[in-house]
Amino acid sequence: MIYVRGFAGGTSGIDKQVDDPFYGFNDGSTHIRVGGDGAAQYYQFESPLLRLFAEDGYHPLVTGDPKAYLRARAAGSVDPATVWIHRFYDASADTFGGKAADFDIEAAARDLYELVQLVREKTGADKVVLIAHSMGGLICRSMLQKWSHQSLGDFRPTLPGKDLVDRLFTYGTPHGGIAFAVGGGLLDEFMEDLGPVGSDIFAPEKMYGYLVPHVDFGTEAPPDWPVNVVPPEDFDTDRIFCVVGTDAGDYGLAQKVVGPQSDGLVATRNAYVEGAHRAYVHRSHSGRYGLVNSEEGYQNLRRFLFGRKRVEIALAGLAPAPPDADGRRSFWQGEIQLSIRGLPVVMHQQLAAHHCPVTLEPEPDGGPIPLTTVFLLDPLTMPADGSNTPVSLPSRYSLHLRVSRLTEEHGLLFWRDHLAQTADWDDTLIVDVGHEADDPKGELRLWAAWNSQVPVAIADRYPISDGPLAPDRDATLSVPLPPSAGRLLGADASLVLRPSVRE
Repeated sequence: MIYVRGFAGGTSGIDKQVDDPFYGFNDGSTHIRVGGDGAAQYYQFESPLLRLFAEDGYHPLVTGDPKAYLRARAAGSVDPATVWIHRFYDASADTFGGKAADFDIEAAARDLYELVQLVREKTGADKVVLIAHSMGGLICRSMLQKWSHQSLGDFRPTLPGKDLVDRLFTYGTPHGGIAFAVGGGLLDEFMEDLGPVGSDIFAPEKMYGYLVPHVDFGTEAPPDWPVNVVPPEDFDTDRIFCVVGTDAGDYGLAQKVVGPQSDGLVATRNAYVEGAHRAYVHRSHSGRYGLVNSEEGYQNLRRFLFGRKRVEIALAGLAPAPPDADGRRSFWQGEIQLSIRGLPVVMHQQLAAHHCPVTLEPEPDGGPIPLTTVFLLDPLTMPADGSNTPVSLPSRYSLHLRVSRLTEEHGLLFWRDHLAQTADWDDTLIVDVGHEADDPKGELRLWAAWNSQVPVAIADRYPISDGPLAPDRDATLSVPLPPSAGRLLGADASLVLRPSVRE
């Protein structure tokens, strides 16, 4: 695994990161939570690196320059279960005699390509995993989309990036650039806070130069160039996961010029690659309550990397929202929260309170409305007979879905009949994902039930329904909405689940 950090700003910011052997990815966080008796309790998140070391057997090799270390080793002699830090800022630090103005995002992408090749050669691994925060995701994309197709001088690529990288995971990367809600003096203050050195690389028109092969930096982008699209010939978007932050209020001055629909620096609409998997979490871009040093970010990372089972979730058969009594236009707005058994956090949440609800509009092709995808690990337990063979039990997740009808008049929301925080329909689907007890290696099965229809405590019902869902003709599984929802959202409304086992 190779970690790629984000923008450090000017000289002081670069020097601070270079002084850290892990470039800040070892930072953890502490929080206060409310216990069962209502009293405050201490809670900690160690850091994403320590979790990988402790839970999944990875370890770092910090022995100076990573590339120099690798060059001195024989092919296949280095343990593949290692974590590497792409130290691209070293050449721009005072510590090494450089200058902040020397930073070049394309040079960082070229160096990343060389590091990837060295890690593969010396570990014998077929591919690597790239994990990036903020600008680091753009460095990864520059490598995959541009510099794996161009000559690198003495270190010439022999394979395209998609043949070198297995998965790409980004935290708060401005895949669509950074746009500002306001300008003037406030924008000037923000740029000073961000660090003016190289900050123009976040302008969408500048991104064209380092994301497109054989184009010079500064070349004007065509007006229809899709900045947040990774061409399929460069990398499969099914192997990309983007964590999108929704807490703008914890990022200080920056959020005043970026706007509330953001993590304080990157707008939610710009924080993902089109067609990639994503999770919305209520965290800020960085800092004490940032995306990287959060339980939510790490749990999404771990399941995307190691989760063997996945379920795509969509809403089908939704009837159009009826107009109100006076004929005003109405539409459905959804809020979703995804939780996984055994975790203390919500994995994905799109809420109106976080400025990122789901507008439930039919797809252009008339198909189901995509909601999210859940990735699941196999929970292993030891059998009751005392044998040493682990047993894989079904995984359990829940999808909390709220649907409200909103009404517009003259392009503005009409609030006369609105009840704040009250949905027209609200329920939670509980889903178990696993195999039949008598066929532990057979086809993946799903058991599902709405919380409103479970007569006992959720933990006391296992599996959650009497029998698994029966697949439709196209191998999807349909769960009709409860009768109370059907009368409101349409008799044919259902959640469509598509389970699969990943490579």
